[in-house]
Order: sequence, then C-alpha cells, then structure tokens
Amino acid sequence: MTNEQIIFQNSLQLMDDGIIGTTGRFITVENEQGEKIEMQEPEPIHTYQAWKCLGYQVKRGQKAKASFLIWKHTVKKAKQEQDEDEEKMFMTKAFFFTYDQVEPIQEKATV
Repeated sequence: MTNEQIIFQNSLQLMDDGIIGTTGRFITVENEQGEKIEMQEPEPIHTYQAWKCLGYQVKRGQKAKASFLIWKHTVKKAKQEQDEDEEKMFMTKAFFFTYDQVEPIQEKATV
C-alpha cells in the first residue's frame, strides 16, 4: 500500500469515528468487488512537514489528531566514493494535523 492509500484509508476511519470532519463534497470510490460507492470526502490531514511545504505552520500547542504508520524513504550516503548510496524504505509513525490546526506562514518583513 502506498502512503496515499494508507492516509486515505485512515482518513475515512477517522471521519467515521468523528475525529475529523468532511469537506462537504462527495467522491466515488470502487471497492474490491468493482462496485462504485458514493461517499463523503474526508477533510485533508497532513504531517507537520507536509503542511509546511504547503505554506502553513501548525499552531503552537496543537496536538496531532491522529498518528499511524506510513512509509519513509531514506538514503544513507556511501562512506567511500566507489560505494553506492544505500536506499531504504521502512514504516514509521507519523503524526497528522487538520486545517483548523494550522495557520499560513507569515513572511517576516525586512526593513
């Protein structure tokens, strides 16, 4: 399963449990039997770093709405020039925040 699939599955469960809300939009998904189901779209959740890349900062004092395992990719640099870098994938616990827990990053004005 990809991180996108893991996050989507967990978002649906969090929405069903009442931990996160919906966007108000509906999406159509296909299950394993090929049946198409229309359901509410869960509100977006992202990690601290993902929100930062989107131009948002998690508000001070906010606690993650959810945490679950996702894939992480790392590259260990080779010690010697003739050796190859070592790439590795592993599961790690990630913490997720919702839109109401973040604020736009303000650029500091230089005078």
